[in-house]
Amino acid sequence: MVPSKVSHAPSLLLVDDDVVFRERLGRAFRERGYEVVMAGSVDEALVAARQDSPELAVVDLRMPGRGGLELVRELRALDASTRILVLTGYGSIATAVEAVRLGALNYVPKPADVDDLLVALARGMGEPSPAVGEDVQAPSLARAEWEHIQRVLADCAGNISEAARRLGLHRRSLQRKLQKYPPQQ
Repeated sequence: MVPSKVSHAPSLLLVDDDVVFRERLGRAFRERGYEVVMAGSVDEALVAARQDSPELAVVDLRMPGRGGLELVRELRALDASTRILVLTGYGSIATAVEAVRLGALNYVPKPADVDDLLVALARGMGEPSPAVGEDVQAPSLARAEWEHIQRVLADCAGNISEAARRLGLHRRSLQRKLQKYPPQQ
């Protein structure tokens, strides 16, 4: 009899095309004891899920190419026991209903941190919300703002005028914010 490899850390597949956001969330989940695999697209996520089906998945709704709803459908087809949260900055009631209909446990709007996701996961499973650790540092408001600006700028393919319009800022104000270094946590 060959001893099996036993891991008590829950496996998590984190799928988001925003590298900064994905890395920050991945680090936060690892700090809480999760075994994290990250992917930047639907195709990367499916390759990872086929190699080792995750217990949990956090899936961004809007990504280049195939979207998060399609990934929810395919993850459920691979392993119906995978618990899936859909995460997006472009939410609507229609997409929330569709995500849940396809098998997602819950739907979380961006910006969200790991604690928001854990609460949504517990709520989707009908469990009491987990206690938030006191030693965990939430990102500063300046850091959250900087990450949001970077996400919108990426969505606008680097077009500062369009990003400023979407953010409700004057173009020069956005340029000044972009000249500063990213704030620390």
